[in-house]
Amino acid sequence: MGSDERCSRGEYLKRHTEALIKDIGYAKACEISGKSKATLGRYASSHDENSDRFIPVNVLVELESVASIPFVTKALAELLGLKLEADAERDESPGGLNSDVIRLSQRFATLMAEYNHSIEDGIISLNETRRLIEETNALQQVLVEMKLHLQDTD
Repeated sequence: MGSDERCSRGEYLKRHTEALIKDIGYAKACEISGKSKATLGRYASSHDENSDRFIPVNVLVELESVASIPFVTKALAELLGLKLEADAERDESPGGLNSDVIRLSQRFATLMAEYNHSIEDGIISLNETRRLIEETNALQQVLVEMKLHLQDTD
């Protein structure tokens, strides 16, 4: 693996680390992980001075256990050409419509982040296309669940 590929993989993991932390919220992520906001920020930062600092696996597990989706684990699987299968119980959304709106905005933000990254070089690669399709499907799933919650209120 060349240094450019290693760099882009690292940036990809850092973007997903940032999405994970934002999904939970920095204050709650600090509380759960026992890490400071600055430390969590370094794990998500793609600046040169933080390029070799990645979230420790034990902290990742703690944070992903309360996140809406396993952002970094999913990214790792994608980088390795693997597909994760979600546990049906974890995907249950007990919060109703308000929870759906929050999840919808999070999924949309993730889709836009993927899109912005994909078009940086002016070419959307096959892997980037696959990730965009997966994010679009996830967004669509949230919309379906939202529609079902709305129909239940009729």
